[in-house]
Amino acid sequence: VQLQASGGGLVQAGGSLRVSCAASGRPFSNYIMGWFRQAPGKEREFVAAISKNGGDTRYEDSVKDRFTIYRDNAKNKVYLQMDSLKPEDTAVYSCAAADNTAGSGSFVSASLRQYDYWGQGTQVTVSS
Repeated sequence: VQLQASGGGLVQAGGSLRVSCAASGRPFSNYIMGWFRQAPGKEREFVAAISKNGGDTRYEDSVKDRFTIYRDNAKNKVYLQMDSLKPEDTAVYSCAAADNTAGSGSFVSASLRQYDYWGQGTQVTVSS
C-alpha cells in the first residue's frame, strides 16, 4: 500500500490543524492506521492509531483530549485532527499502515514495529 500524507503547516500555539493520509494499492479497510511523529534530534514516537473498522483508537498520553484520529474507508483516507496545539507538538508527522487482514476489527497497535508501510512525512510547526 502506498501512503501520501498532506496538510502540515505553520500554526500558532493554541491553534488547530488537520493532517490527512491517502492510501492506495490494497484494500484500505484491511489496515490498522497510525500516525507517528519525529522531532529534530528525537526518535520517532507514536501519536495515534485507529482500528481497521474505525471503532477503536489509541492515543499517546500527551495528545489525548487534543488530537482525534478518524478514517473514511470509502475514501481510503485517515485523518488526524490536532487542536490546542503546543510548540512541543512540532515535528514531522508520518502515517503508517499495519496489515490486519486476518485480525480482529477492533485491534489497534501503538508499536512502531507493527507497521508495514510508511508514507513520507508532513511538517507541522507550532509557534509560541
